[in-house]
Amino acid sequence: MPATPAWPPKSAPRLFVEQELSQDAQLSLSGPQAHYLARVMRVGEGDVVILCDDVTGEWASEVVAAGKRDVTLGVVEQLRPREQVPDFWLCPALLKKDRFDLVLEKATELGVAEIHPVVTRRCVADKLNPERARTIVTEAAEQCARTALPRLAEPQKLDALLRDWPEDRLLFFADEDGGDPASDAFAFTKYPERGEGQHKAALLVGPEGGFDDAEREAIRALEQARPISLGPRILRGETAAIAATALWMGLAGDWSDG
Repeated sequence: MPATPAWPPKSAPRLFVEQELSQDAQLSLSGPQAHYLARVMRVGEGDVVILCDDVTGEWASEVVAAGKRDVTLGVVEQLRPREQVPDFWLCPALLKKDRFDLVLEKATELGVAEIHPVVTRRCVADKLNPERARTIVTEAAEQCARTALPRLAEPQKLDALLRDWPEDRLLFFADEDGGDPASDAFAFTKYPERGEGQHKAALLVGPEGGFDDAEREAIRALEQARPISLGPRILRGETAAIAATALWMGLAGDWSDG
């Protein structure tokens, strides 16, 4: 007997939608999403599309009708609830557009919960196109099968980030003047004097030129700050952000055993 095809098929296109999804709901997509389904993926009636709403999770739907300008979908069943990603923030200094696009994409794929862009004195950019940034993280989440979009904060200056920093969140920062090896710091996520369990964590990475002396002093003055070293080589801003995030996920995030 021939094998029963897997359902939903792994090749089914994936999309995040704004409408909250539920069993037997119907929705109509237009604009770029409809173009993608109808013209790029060439879906037809009965084809499967995987939908996520960033609220309830992941659902399988079937195409009810596919026109030139809109596609109607009927929700069939829930596949997964919205996932719980590790409570890890990435605070990267703004970089040139293409390099920061890479940080946004890879941070999403790696499972970062929140992205807080930072403006420092040596940043070559001080603005971020929010619509473009949201598109990048959404497409990255669709590609890697995330069911929870990372929260994307508006860029803020470093002094504002430090001033409003939460008391219960560690801030690891890549310090060119050195610090504890990142692997040691990430594996040890407790305040020794409290002995409470794992603490919320964040990673601060500077721009191409690094932090200046005054910025480094201000960061080190923060009680929750933990300077770390990312090895013997000088890394680009995007490399440092991606590599350190991957290391944290392996040692303390959802890549680790516990």
